[in-house]
Amino acid sequence: MQDKYSPAEVEQSAQQHWNAIDAYKTVEHAKDAQGRDKKKFYACSMLPYPSGKLHMGHVRNYTINDVMYRYLRMNGYNVLMPMGWDAFGMPAENAAMANGVPPAQWTYSNIEYMKKQMASMGLAIDWSREMTACRPEYYKWNQWMFLKMLEKGIIYKKTGTVNWDP
Repeated sequence: MQDKYSPAEVEQSAQQHWNAIDAYKTVEHAKDAQGRDKKKFYACSMLPYPSGKLHMGHVRNYTINDVMYRYLRMNGYNVLMPMGWDAFGMPAENAAMANGVPPAQWTYSNIEYMKKQMASMGLAIDWSREMTACRPEYYKWNQWMFLKMLEKGIIYKKTGTVNWDP
């Protein structure tokens, strides 16, 4: 036993082990020890805008979900906790322009950095389910759905009062 706790050493070792065994990868139909299907639970936190770095508000949100994930898993649930990036639209573009960097470069660089920050926290994220909203294979379906709703008259344009915080 060590005389002194070294968080960096212990955390790094534990996380390497978790990564090596794919500890947080979720399977569609997990079974319990008796061969019965486990109850499923979807634990999805808010997806961050990759327009900067993670801050304590992010840490709080992801830690709450992480604790819930671990509690449910210890109680026999098949839990999926995916992660993704709300990377489509004005917040990321405005941050890129404000920093004089092309939006794609800015966005993907921030995603890489934020993902490392999350990894260092040891969160129970199934990274095989990661999505990025600015990738065409994702947003093409948003555009498709929007056009279908427009065709059906569900979406319309009109003037109205909006409660907007500038």
